[in-house]
Amino acid sequence: MRTGRVNFDRLARIYRLLEFLAFGRDLERARFAFLDRLADRNSILVLGEGDGRCLARLVRLTPLARIRCIDSSRAMLDRAKARLDRVDGKNQVTFECADVVSSEFPAETYDAVVTLFFLDCFEADTAKEIVERVSRSLRPDAVWLCADFALPERGFARWRARAWLALLYFFFRWETGLATRTLPPSEALIELAGFFPQDVLTLQAGLLRSVFFRRTLDPVTTRSG
Repeated sequence: MRTGRVNFDRLARIYRLLEFLAFGRDLERARFAFLDRLADRNSILVLGEGDGRCLARLVRLTPLARIRCIDSSRAMLDRAKARLDRVDGKNQVTFECADVVSSEFPAETYDAVVTLFFLDCFEADTAKEIVERVSRSLRPDAVWLCADFALPERGFARWRARAWLALLYFFFRWETGLATRTLPPSEALIELAGFFPQDVLTLQAGLLRSVFFRRTLDPVTTRSG
């Protein structure tokens, strides 16, 4: 689902069960939190979609948008396509089985990008390169919806998050070949690319964060769940 020799195919059938066993519905809540903010978007880039739950909802919310969906797992894309077969508007979506690191992103093409539990699968340098390349493909009024794991600043929540992250990275390294061992600074990288957080949802005592970014600066709203 991500890059290089990483292969999420073997997890495609059980991915939803695994995340439910670990975090209940909170990963889904993080993905869905700000999707409605994309309702007025016309050209959307979705990176690392996974099994299509988010994409199916996005298609319903954006009936006029053209959506480009890139994922390097063929099995995940197959599940996403099957899910969209039950949704009106499936022809809005173009699917690509590709490594996002080597994908082409035409300049100023998209007015929204969605990266949900995607950037946290990359080393910091690679995540920075992806963010910079994607940002150049976004229009001046673009928005960016990002959800990722995060490390709280202090206290028991930070120690809890460290334990979960160590376990998760170990599991995905074992099952998929994922080389990453630590979180990249995803939100900071998106801000460096010229985007400002408009709304934030935190879950699991700060372990999960969903952030809605714009290129224009407005007051930030933070929510906890």
